[in-house]
Amino acid sequence: MQALTVYCASSTALDPHFAESANTLGRGLAERGIALVYGGGSTGLMGVVAEATKDAGGTVVGIITEYLHDREVAFSRCDELVVVDTMRERKRRMAERGDGFMVLPGGLGTYEEFFEALVGRVLDEHRKPIGIVNDHGYFDPMMAMIEHGINERFIRSAIRDLLVVDRDPIRTLDLLINHQPPEFGAGDLIPPLASSREGGT
Repeated sequence: MQALTVYCASSTALDPHFAESANTLGRGLAERGIALVYGGGSTGLMGVVAEATKDAGGTVVGIITEYLHDREVAFSRCDELVVVDTMRERKRRMAERGDGFMVLPGGLGTYEEFFEALVGRVLDEHRKPIGIVNDHGYFDPMMAMIEHGINERFIRSAIRDLLVVDRDPIRTLDLLINHQPPEFGAGDLIPPLASSREGGT
């Protein structure tokens, strides 16, 4: 793994303990020679993980929209800062530049980015590993929602094998680097379009 795409919050109105995990992850990336690919901002957890990566001698690649360049205050120490026109382009480039995905606590944008990466993996658009740093149980409700979807047969249980989830950022990172999901058949990840109970074929 040469680069990791990290999704996380830009908000500054957060409990300080969330910043500790972002800081630890940034240092861990630098120590392992893995470049950080992220949204290019200097505020919130985005700024913390970028600062920590740079301070530890790592490489930081920021990708940000022109609209958010000033609002999120683009990180001035990026080794490479790419400014694009739209969020769609931002997300596409972030996904392409990383060899895997890591999700730290965040808001609506972070959730969107996570689910887009997960759905892309389900549809075999990529084979990149996906990690979740469940800091202080922040993602417990999301994981419970996924489990509910599995129990109700909207989501295949094999989805669990696509995700690396841990509360410790370094343990999550190391598990992600070494993650080897099983080989899946055509119907292992995508629910059937129709069932025999409903008269489908």
